[in-house]
Amino acid sequence: MSGFHKKNNEAAVDPNAMNPDGTPVARVRLPKKWAKEQFALAETMLGANHIRVQCMDGVTRMGRIKGKIKKRAWIREGDTVIVVPWSFQDEKCDIIYRYLKPQTEWLRKNRYL
Repeated sequence: MSGFHKKNNEAAVDPNAMNPDGTPVARVRLPKKWAKEQFALAETMLGANHIRVQCMDGVTRMGRIKGKIKKRAWIREGDTVIVVPWSFQDEKCDIIYRYLKPQTEWLRKNRYL
């Protein structure tokens, strides 16, 4: 039996899986259009958990790092993130996810960015 165990009827995923060409398998979360999520690029750190971001729709917004991501991931200038614009104030948004370098490269290679 291999070192991976099924838990709650979920298929085991190998974190060190490789593609046939030798590159690592990148698991990438994409923005959910129905939830108004979109890609953005972190431009300037403003302090107090706020970042100026350039969104893919061409608007520069002030992003607020949500508490869930604030505790788990550090966001720096130049990072690719997923944001959700506020429905009542279009110049502001919530940052809900940060991509790592290999994930960003995968997005560029597959023409999502």
